[in-house]
Amino acid sequence: MKTIYNKTIWTVLVSISLLTTSCLSELNVQPVVENTFENLIAKDPNAAKGILAKMYASFTLAGNEGPGSSDLKGDDAGESPFLRGIFNLQELTTDMAKNRWGDDGLDQLTTNTKWDENNKFFRYTYNRIYFTVAQCNNFLNVLNTANVPDKNAFVAETKFLRALAYFYLIDFYGKGALVTEADFGSPETKSEATRKEIFDFLVADLKSIEEQIPLKNEYGRANRSAVRMLIAKLYLNSEVYTGQKAYEEALTYIKKIIDEGGYTLADKYLSVFSGDNNTSTEIIFPLVCDAQTSQSYGNTTYITNGSASSETMTLSEFGLQDGWGGHRTTKGLYGLFGNLSTSTDQRAKLFFTRGHSFEMEDYKKWTDGYPSTKFRNANFNGTSVVATFSNVDFPLFRISDVYLMYAEAVLRGATGGTIAQALTYVNNIRTKRSTNPITTAELTLNFILDERGRELSFEGHRRTDLIRFGKFTGNSYVWPWKGGTAAGTSIPDTYKVFPIPLTALQANPKLTQNAGY
Repeated sequence: MKTIYNKTIWTVLVSISLLTTSCLSELNVQPVVENTFENLIAKDPNAAKGILAKMYASFTLAGNEGPGSSDLKGDDAGESPFLRGIFNLQELTTDMAKNRWGDDGLDQLTTNTKWDENNKFFRYTYNRIYFTVAQCNNFLNVLNTANVPDKNAFVAETKFLRALAYFYLIDFYGKGALVTEADFGSPETKSEATRKEIFDFLVADLKSIEEQIPLKNEYGRANRSAVRMLIAKLYLNSEVYTGQKAYEEALTYIKKIIDEGGYTLADKYLSVFSGDNNTSTEIIFPLVCDAQTSQSYGNTTYITNGSASSETMTLSEFGLQDGWGGHRTTKGLYGLFGNLSTSTDQRAKLFFTRGHSFEMEDYKKWTDGYPSTKFRNANFNGTSVVATFSNVDFPLFRISDVYLMYAEAVLRGATGGTIAQALTYVNNIRTKRSTNPITTAELTLNFILDERGRELSFEGHRRTDLIRFGKFTGNSYVWPWKGGTAAGTSIPDTYKVFPIPLTALQANPKLTQNAGY
């Protein structure tokens, strides 16, 4: 059991009122505190930390009362958690993974077809974004009037978590209401903010907290490198979000992480995704999962259990008690490694091929395509315990991503780095993964996109990457079941953002639907 901070502490300290669809226009979820915050602090110095844990937990858990409860009235506790939404929208919509269940709305993600404002999976993630934003705004209001030890650090962490939620808003939906602690209690419905307006707010807000947050922090909590990573991510995607390139600015923050963060590549790739990955030297910012204290059907349990089935696999080998038989990868991913049986690449060994077909002729057939065994509940070191829920932390930010971002920024024209250094970083990754280094001539943007696929599969980056590289929509790159056909076909540029859910449009008449939906 991980004991860095206990996610159950906030259920004792604070009760958050349910955010229903009808109050999405207000985005004002007020915490009902059992006593004054000052009294809570006097009785328990960990009170502020406990409430902050609720903010962190909003990315992995559904509700206060275990895996079957939901903070959001009407949203399924198993289907709706934030991390599950990130996986669904970032991976299932791409060449990385397909799901076979055929749930209402899930087929549309898997096949990139018939996207509309009624799809519940778009609604779930939209609601989770604003639930996290509302919680953070409420906590910031409390902090503004309370006498709290290390107050600036708590403010900085809370603003980081709010910015992280808003990052997914502009990446997934492009726009929305920009609500801050200044709007707390206001009866006015917020007008719609553009993608650029939210982008500018996030960059400025994150820069304001960069020096307030510690360079090192407890495991599972954001530190200065996590803040810098989010700024770098925003700048790297600035051309998509705002129409203006900012690769030089991205590189500035990438170099800060490399120079000051102290992170190193793991000797064994699999150790970064096993049940004891909290010891990894690669992970900059994880979403913490624990089989005992943070049980959820929507955290990495969705990835580990969803990618396994007793139909073809021995579940206990992967630390699993249950296999849901849902996700398989496509040749769009495992095809990047060439011949899997002869490849020396550690990453190429993490596909289950026995009894499965290379081609995915039917995405609803479990044995079509290879399940990924990258995320596994078994410990890399020591004894493993077979469990129903996942003990694998989700590495949202890690150092190999930073190295690949450095190379991409330089290849896109950033002058603050060099091709030679970029090549060194890329080859450091490849050497650690037991595969051949590349030459300067081979270091191209197309290579970087492929290497990001090999290195970062299932980690919630792929759709964003494909859009930034101009490969998501259209027919310049197709993959199995893109556009609803087995061979893949073109999809419209409309799909570069998801539709604003109908429930949000009904709740806030000042919002408008994205073009084409």
